[in-house]
Amino acid sequence: MGTLYLVATPIGNLEDITLRALRILREVSLIAAEDTRTTRILLDHHSITTPTTSYHEHNKGGREGALLQALERGDVALVSDAGSPGISDPGFELVNAALAAGHTVSPVPGPSAVIAAVSASGLPTDQFVFVGFAPRRAGALADWVAQLRTETRTTVLYEAPHRIGETVAALAAAFPSRGLCLARELTKRFETFWRGRCDEAVAHLQAHPPRGEFVVVLAGAVTGVSEVWEEARVHAELRERLARGVSGRDAAAQVAALSGWSRRDVTREIDRVKYSAAIYPRSES
Repeated sequence: MGTLYLVATPIGNLEDITLRALRILREVSLIAAEDTRTTRILLDHHSITTPTTSYHEHNKGGREGALLQALERGDVALVSDAGSPGISDPGFELVNAALAAGHTVSPVPGPSAVIAAVSASGLPTDQFVFVGFAPRRAGALADWVAQLRTETRTTVLYEAPHRIGETVAALAAAFPSRGLCLARELTKRFETFWRGRCDEAVAHLQAHPPRGEFVVVLAGAVTGVSEVWEEARVHAELRERLARGVSGRDAAAQVAALSGWSRRDVTREIDRVKYSAAIYPRSES
């Protein structure tokens, strides 16, 4: 019975790999890689000739059986494009399948974008929570941000360059004064850290068009400090949602979750917002 090794690979700098990881990659009979082309760059850099096969989100169902058969014959290493496999990638399913088949699963720890970003963020590291990627749809994003209103631990997430502006804007709308760290291109040539407040981050991204992958580190809510919105802000958020076609009930629930107001009080304000819009419609000019 073979062992499935979960081998952490560099998140940027090819030198950031452990001696044990290099030995395992040389000794296993097969390497299952998220993208064989990306992994080949690493293997060629370290003169490793072990055969590779692809295992990713789009072929995981059809490839799982072949990898379990490979484990019957010998050891297999699972790697992602960067960092630890099984974190925000389909490695989770293969790990479960290997365990169910009676194989040993052994982690080979190493580089982690989450740990690297948190450690250098300047925000509290005694407790933190990793939440993966933010939702893409506006409504889901608003609900997701609302769940962070009472999160007292430091929160860490991944974000792509074409999405970072929208995600940070949503955080700034809900928590303008919270601390934020934007870690970009970790361990690579153009690695940068930006540290400041959520509302300041919006202007920063507008002045510096985002490039590369981001790790976002958000300060937790301060216990005992209520982030309660002013009435004008509640009205503005309700107006924006109603204009997008969100129902009054859903708009009230979303704004209540973000604003520190009760749902009943927000619901009362909807009629005022609608009345104001009817009497003083927005100019289209």
